[in-house]
Amino acid sequence: MKLTKKQTIAIAAIVLCGAALAALIIMPRAQNGAMHEAAHSEQDEKDEHGGAHGKEDAHGKAGQPEHADEPLQATFSAEQIKTAGITLAVAGPAPIVPAIALSGEIRYDGDRTAHVVPRLAGMVESVNAELGQQVKKGQVLAVLSSRELSELRSELLSARQRQSLAQTLLARERKLWEERISAEQDYLQAQQQANEAGIAVRNAQQKLDALGAASGSAPHSGAGPLNRYEVRAPFDGTVLEKHIAAGEAVKEDANIFTLSDLSSVWAEFAVTAPHLDAVRVGQQASVTSVSSGASAIGTVAYVGALLGEQTRAATARIRLKNPGTAWRPGLFVNVRVFPPAADAANAVTAAVAVQSSAVQTLEGKPAIFVRTPAGFAAQTVALGRGDGKLVEVLSGLKPGAQYAADGSFAIKAELGKSDNEHAH
Repeated sequence: MKLTKKQTIAIAAIVLCGAALAALIIMPRAQNGAMHEAAHSEQDEKDEHGGAHGKEDAHGKAGQPEHADEPLQATFSAEQIKTAGITLAVAGPAPIVPAIALSGEIRYDGDRTAHVVPRLAGMVESVNAELGQQVKKGQVLAVLSSRELSELRSELLSARQRQSLAQTLLARERKLWEERISAEQDYLQAQQQANEAGIAVRNAQQKLDALGAASGSAPHSGAGPLNRYEVRAPFDGTVLEKHIAAGEAVKEDANIFTLSDLSSVWAEFAVTAPHLDAVRVGQQASVTSVSSGASAIGTVAYVGALLGEQTRAATARIRLKNPGTAWRPGLFVNVRVFPPAADAANAVTAAVAVQSSAVQTLEGKPAIFVRTPAGFAAQTVALGRGDGKLVEVLSGLKPGAQYAADGSFAIKAELGKSDNEHAH
């Protein structure tokens, strides 16, 4: 069949239209594919050239090494270890008799605390001590004017005058009797009067001694004030309370000062009924401050025989030395009483145990110094039960690890020096 010219033109137009429509459909898909491929190429290039920078951002920008969790290291040679008195031990399983954990409070040492009373009524002339002041034994705390003291000193002076006269008369009568001028009876009577005068002097003196008014300020003649009374410190200590002011009248039994020797304090705690048989006088115990974490070792000095009506617990106390008054009365503490070593019936076997002297505190966490070829590494640990000599390590230390037992504080001090050097 032969196509006419008009038909040929129509077919060609249809073909052209179809080609144009196909091109419009295919071009957007091709552009999208090219853009997607370009994006992938750009990301690959970034990954290839920027990966190292990513690590640097993660670690380098903060100025920290990649191994920021590595333990602190302290360099110690074998000679330095010996010089510092550091002894080594090996962590491993050991029997531990768990300590008894109780709560308590720091209090004044009752044996070294006194309520100072004047022992004489009078008017306050001056006050020479302030709250918190450290005073020495015999130091004048206050000065009073006392009528009673004036009468007592007058009595002493009169007794001394009578004694002096009696001694003179006795000497005269003895001479007259020896020369057979007077009778022996006169001599014996003078001797009796002299003895009585001596007794009166001693009596008046002892009255003043009992009041603490004879030393220092007691006049031996009529000169000087007879009514001046000096209140003195009974021992070295700190003024905790002051209830006196110049110009006021005080009674003989008024509590004008409270004085305490804070070089030693009591850690007082309550022992409940289930623990009464386990807490005994003489046992070793540790005292730890709730607020600061400071700790000290002492011995149980007293366990009460009676239970409190409200608490149903007995009062016990530990005497602690208090250099620098670090243990302030009123401070809450945790007390751990360690049972005797002979009490093995309640012992438990710890998988990993170290000596208590090996534990130091770094950044508020317990740590053990593990031996390394260069010295020691501080290893943070979690602790469990302890008996005063050994303590259980729950995590952070493997059995067989060699660690610094005694003298570990020297390693801690060395780490402190290193930190200061880096800081500067």
